[in-house]
Amino acid sequence: MPATQLNVKTYWHYIVMLFWLALGAFLAALAIRIFLVPNQLIDGGVVGIALIIARLYGDSFLSYVLVLLNLPFMYLAFVYIRRTFVINMLIAVFLFAVFLIVLQHAPPFHGDALEVIFFGGAILGLGVGLIIRNGGCTDGTEILAILINRKKGFTVGQVVLFINIFIFAAYGWIFQDWHIALKSLMTYVVAFKVLDIVLVGLDELKSALIISSKPKELGHAIMNELGLGLTIMHGKGGFSGDTREILFVIIERLDLSELKEIVLRVDPTAFMAIEDLHEVVYGKQGIVPFKKRPKGKILSKS
Repeated sequence: MPATQLNVKTYWHYIVMLFWLALGAFLAALAIRIFLVPNQLIDGGVVGIALIIARLYGDSFLSYVLVLLNLPFMYLAFVYIRRTFVINMLIAVFLFAVFLIVLQHAPPFHGDALEVIFFGGAILGLGVGLIIRNGGCTDGTEILAILINRKKGFTVGQVVLFINIFIFAAYGWIFQDWHIALKSLMTYVVAFKVLDIVLVGLDELKSALIISSKPKELGHAIMNELGLGLTIMHGKGGFSGDTREILFVIIERLDLSELKEIVLRVDPTAFMAIEDLHEVVYGKQGIVPFKKRPKGKILSKS
């Protein structure tokens, strides 16, 4: 590819990424200004701490506190993760802070608690999901969780959950109102679920390892009846010492039951191990949405 075309493609990629970062920051700020702040709710992580401080000392400090609290985590990301991530995070945090200022006088939504929790959490999760999907971040606690995961072995989810439980508990204790703390936690759960949908998608992928005494017949049935590709790996039984051919298959969740039926029909004694997948990457095409894979196309084989 000529250098000029490559530069145009690179610039276009950054423009698109910046657009999605801006849209995500706008939606997140919109959720906080219209749904959370007017109803005295908070988010988790650094944003939650900034909202607590803003409620104590004045709403006008929210954006500045958010940026200041994220600066130490940006430094940690610069030292221990990668510099490109810091740039995207800096852009996302800056845009988020600007939109929080711009939307400061947006009309609030005062409705039923469930409406506030659902719509506020959904819009917040959508915004944060768009930011993370495009390489940005607005919450430094995730960076801290990654570093703790590397040092201590706790999962990122466990660390973030512990931090957020502490933040929500502190919020209820400071203002002596556990109702707003619990409603904030419920809003966070909704936001987290929507964020997960944005990152993973509605079409869940599964991977299956199949150990069978009839690998050829089973592989033929899977490829012809489901239109799936598969990889054949060679293994050895730890107890028996017998050599086995292990089939590796990637499949959508909706087709999983049909895969099980085929496996047990061809070989009732087969063993299957099934795991969750988020995306499939292969060849020079980068990240390929699994649902766009045409029937009968083999992803990989050996």
